[in-house]
Amino acid sequence: MEKKKFFAILNRELVMALGCTEPVAIAFAAALAGKHVKGKIASRIKVSASGNVIKNAMAVSIPGTDSSGINLAAALGMLARNPDKNLELLTGLTKEDLANAKRMIEEGVVTVRIADSAKKLYIEVIVETNQSYARVIIEDAHTNVTLIEADGRIIKKDQVCSADLSEEAENIEFLNFGSIWEFIHLVAIGELDIIKDSIDLNLKIGLEGLLNPYGLQVGKTIKMNMINGVLSDDAATYAIALTAAGADARMAGCVLPVMSNSGSGNQGISATLPVVAFAERLQVERAEMIRAVAISHLITIYIKLKFGRLSALCGATISAVGAGCGITYLLGGGLAEIKSAIQNMLGNITGMLCDGAKPGCALKIATCTSAAIQSALIAKRGITIQSTDGIVENEPEQTIENLCRLGNQGTLEADKIILEIMLKKANC
Repeated sequence: MEKKKFFAILNRELVMALGCTEPVAIAFAAALAGKHVKGKIASRIKVSASGNVIKNAMAVSIPGTDSSGINLAAALGMLARNPDKNLELLTGLTKEDLANAKRMIEEGVVTVRIADSAKKLYIEVIVETNQSYARVIIEDAHTNVTLIEADGRIIKKDQVCSADLSEEAENIEFLNFGSIWEFIHLVAIGELDIIKDSIDLNLKIGLEGLLNPYGLQVGKTIKMNMINGVLSDDAATYAIALTAAGADARMAGCVLPVMSNSGSGNQGISATLPVVAFAERLQVERAEMIRAVAISHLITIYIKLKFGRLSALCGATISAVGAGCGITYLLGGGLAEIKSAIQNMLGNITGMLCDGAKPGCALKIATCTSAAIQSALIAKRGITIQSTDGIVENEPEQTIENLCRLGNQGTLEADKIILEIMLKKANC
């Protein structure tokens, strides 16, 4: 068992984040550029980003602001100038910060355009003052800085992702369903602190979303109807409510951080909370809950490493696959049943499109969580969707390859159309 490699992957892919990762990554780039310019007042901030980044940064609320916008994220990052906080750099925003950022936008200081880059995750921010300029480029991962340039001087330039894409390729060679199953059963619970942190952080924001009116209030509405008898108060409904509530709060700008998975806070929430909800209702020991959540996170990471961080397909479909596997484990399923749950899940929500990060993501997450539960329950009975159906093959690894092909090749035109529709009706 490659235990060190498992922990390296978990520590790299499970990252604490405040707010949606795309606008926060833009803020991070602006903060880093702001740190390297002379002078405090920006005369111009130029943001260039790939279509997938723009799509996910346009409509989602920025924590603590009740507002959204790529231009706002960039202005706030420049004002904060605290890139050392990584994806938590917008913690502690003040009313003065927000007012100053909005003033910069009104004065036309910030401009946004689509970058001329083939990369799905690409952000370039140039900050100019009357005295100086700085340029920062982020590629492939949300905090992966490949270029820092200030006043004509190259401070940092990487040809290879500092998140180390070559290392990712090496790590994925040992990562498979069998090795994940072995790791989960042999690792000591005391070593899984990062999994415990993901449970604690994501449960807190899920409960916050159930208590208070965030976004579309999907989770809160489900919970209300559980109380008044319209919906049953069972493990499945509670799991959907809790998970959707976490997304409600996060998409509406809640100031609580989450543990993200593979660069997405919503993926972190939807990989964690359905499993936690089932564990609570089944009254299993906390150690078993931790192992089940670890299964969910690792299978999500495994598929996302193959699939890519950004796509035209909704990322919650992948994290819900992980959640379905964690629930299957809690129900007493073994490796065969977990593989069945993967097949059932991928044969169900094959083509859910991503039309950007927004409050409506909570509805998609509720749908994916429901599908994960159905897939787990069917798999526990020994029932698997057949390889004659759609993109499903005899083995889940082959089915995942088909999903990757669909997401990365077959939906390119759909991605362009979605972005065109969004850009026509929105002001970045």
